[in-house]
Amino acid sequence: MLALRAGRAFDGERTVAGPVTVITEHGKIKALEQGHPDVAGAEVVDLGTATVLPGLIDTHVHLCADSENGALDRLPEFTSEHLDAVIADGLDRHLRAGVTTVRDLGDRAWAVVDQRDRHRQRVLASGPPITSPRGHCWSMGGEASGDEALRQAVRERAERRTDVVKVMASGGFATPGTIVDDCQFTEHELRVVVEEAHSLGLPVTAHAHSLTAVQRAVAAGVDGIEHCTCLSGGAMVVPVELMDSLAEADIAVCHTLGATLEPPPHIREAFARMGMSLAAKINAVGRMYDHGVRTVSGTDGGIGAGKAHGITAHALGDMIEAGVPNSVVLASATSEAARACGVSKGVLKPGWDADIIAVQGDPMRDITALHHVTTVVIGGQIATTVLPIDRRE
Repeated sequence: MLALRAGRAFDGERTVAGPVTVITEHGKIKALEQGHPDVAGAEVVDLGTATVLPGLIDTHVHLCADSENGALDRLPEFTSEHLDAVIADGLDRHLRAGVTTVRDLGDRAWAVVDQRDRHRQRVLASGPPITSPRGHCWSMGGEASGDEALRQAVRERAERRTDVVKVMASGGFATPGTIVDDCQFTEHELRVVVEEAHSLGLPVTAHAHSLTAVQRAVAAGVDGIEHCTCLSGGAMVVPVELMDSLAEADIAVCHTLGATLEPPPHIREAFARMGMSLAAKINAVGRMYDHGVRTVSGTDGGIGAGKAHGITAHALGDMIEAGVPNSVVLASATSEAARACGVSKGVLKPGWDADIIAVQGDPMRDITALHHVTTVVIGGQIATTVLPIDRRE
């Protein structure tokens, strides 16, 4: 049993005024108490004035990618031993950033799927994304064409016990030769994927940069949309009717925000050509929030030097800039992300998984507190600490 004493808590939905004590037992949250009660038989950890909150969830990462420019292009060159090292390094970066659950949305040759249970963090995985022949991320091994091949691709993912099916509804910036602002599958083909996946109990999330691809994915009944940049005619176009549909269907949108460096020149040129910019993306995030569209946090972590693993705090800062309230921003990386991923995490309530982090400061007032993670607890066990803590029986 572990008792974490702290200055205050964010429980996944709201702030709990401090001081507070989170009590864990057998890997689960037992209670969140105000004050510092004596807990018989517990190891007491005093975190001082820190804020405790659920471990963060990054709903969109690529653990096979090594956080350097051109990471996805170089995947075919990696040996299995090198891939293992890259995956371990990525998870360590996430751990130090307070991310206790990741959802991998595109590995190569099932590398992440096959080793999900080896790591301290919870790893959810899609395997190679389903893509058109020579389509976006084709080198990961997920090419399929025609209804029966698409159904078989979904069945293979179910047989390998993936946690989600990812389909590439549009081209992507990281794969030369694909058309980013166009579609890779018809609405009918996307519906085939969704219906087969849902019949097997799997959710579907769609990579979609073009407006038409987003519209087709929504019409096909996907559960989530990645990027949702809505490119059309050299601009980002987000019609009110589309936002209505996203909100009504309760589709989880991951804008893949966050960056620490400018992208490489060829990516910047493509952004400019298609009318995509961080300012336009942030504006769209704010409009979608105001319209009731559900947002979950994900970074696309690993695909480049500016999109390294472990930049969730940067992504959440972008949401604040978009005018989204702190509580909603924090929920997007905790309770709402957990709901999208179908895991019993993301809230500090009895019976939920005891994945907890502590940060210096109060992220409900200043989101940059998330850059200062001091302690990470996974399954009721302290996984890492940055500062000395007071521990006693």
